Amino acid sequence: MEDGHVRGLELSRRFYLEAVAPLLARRFGGLTHTAALLGAGSEVLGYDTERSTDHDWGPRLQLFLSPENAGEHGEAVDAVLAGSLPPRFLGYPTNFGATGAGGTRHMETTDGPLRHGVVVADLTAWLTGHLGFDPIAGVGLSDWLATPTQTLAEITAGEVFHDGLGLLLPVRRRLAWYPGDVWRYVLACQWRRICQEEAFVGRAGEVGDELGSAVTCARLVRDLIRLALLMHRRYPPYGKWLGSAFAALPCGPALAPVLRAAVSATGWRERESHLATAYEALAALHNDLGLTAPVDPRTRPYHSRPFRVLHAERFTEALLETIADPEVRRLPLTGAVDQYVDSTDMLGDRSRVRRVAGAARPWSVFEKG
Repeated sequence: MEDGHVRGLELSRRFYLEAVAPLLARRFGGLTHTAALLGAGSEVLGYDTERSTDHDWGPRLQLFLSPENAGEHGEAVDAVLAGSLPPRFLGYPTNFGATGAGGTRHMETTDGPLRHGVVVADLTAWLTGHLGFDPIAGVGLSDWLATPTQTLAEITAGEVFHDGLGLLLPVRRRLAWYPGDVWRYVLACQWRRICQEEAFVGRAGEVGDELGSAVTCARLVRDLIRLALLMHRRYPPYGKWLGSAFAALPCGPALAPVLRAAVSATGWRERESHLATAYEALAALHNDLGLTAPVDPRTRPYHSRPFRVLHAERFTEALLETIADPEVRRLPLTGAVDQYVDSTDMLGDRSRVRRVAGAARPWSVFEKG
C-alpha cells in the first residue's frame, strides 16, 4: 500500500503502532498514554480520498497524557518525536511545514527537527477545548444542546489506538448518542423545521416564483437529510459530507434519487411530488422507530390550499408527548444549537456558541447543566 493512497485512519493507526509507540517505549518506558485520531479532518469521519492529501495531510494523531505527565514530560515527548521520527512513513512526509498561501500546509522534508503531526496534550484540556466542556466530569443537558453535531461526530468517530489512561473510551461511549428524551426533543424540533416551510414550495411556485420554490425545496431536502441521520442515530456532519453520510444510511439508496430529483426539478409540482414521496418514507421510518404511537404517514392538502404536505407538526406533537423529563419538556422548540445557527465561524467557536445557546434557552437549564 506504500505505492498508493493510504486512507487516513489506517495511516495514523500504523504510524502510531509502528513508529510512535516503539519510540515512546524506548525513550520513556512505561509512560501511560492514550493515542487516537479525533477532531477535524475528513479522515476522522472516513470520507477522505486521494484529493484530501493536498493539504493538512500526513501521518498524524493525538497523544494524550495525564495532567501531571503532560506538565512534566509533554515537552520532552514532543522533542523526542521531532528529533527521532522518520522523515517519511508509508510514502508520506511526516514533516508538517509552515502554513502557505490559502491556509494550506506544505509537507516538507528539510534538515533539523520535524514539525510532526503528533499533538501531545493533556486529555482533559484537549477535550474541554474541543467540546467546550469536560465530558470526563459528565455531560449535562446544556452540553448536549450547545454542542454542534459535527463536533460530537469528531469525538465519537475516528479511532482510539490505545487507551492507557482508561478515560477516552468511556467518554466516547458517553457521547455516542443523545439521552432518550434529548433525542426525542431534537427530533421534534427537526420535524418542526419541516412543518414551517413545507407549504412554501407550492405557494412560491403558484405565484410564478420558481426560484423561491427551488430554494425552499433545497432547504427542505437538507432538513430531511438531517432528520434521516438523526432518526438513524447518526450525528449529521457539516455540509461537505452531509450527502455522503446520508447515502450510507439504510434508507439512503432508495431516498437519495428522490431527493436529487426534487432539487433538480424545474417546476414546483414535480418538486412537490418528489418531496411528498420523501415525506412519507421518513414518516414511515418514524413509526418504525416506535418512539411514539403511530402517526398517519400519508401526505395531504395544506388546509384548503392545493399544496401537498405532510403536516409535519403532527410528528413534533407526538414526540413531545413522550418526553418525561420536565426540564426537557419546558424547552422552547428551537432544538440543539446547529438546528438554528449555521454560521461556520460561530459553530467553530466553542465559547461563543455556548453563549449563543445559553441565550436561546431558559437560564436555569444552563445553570444546572
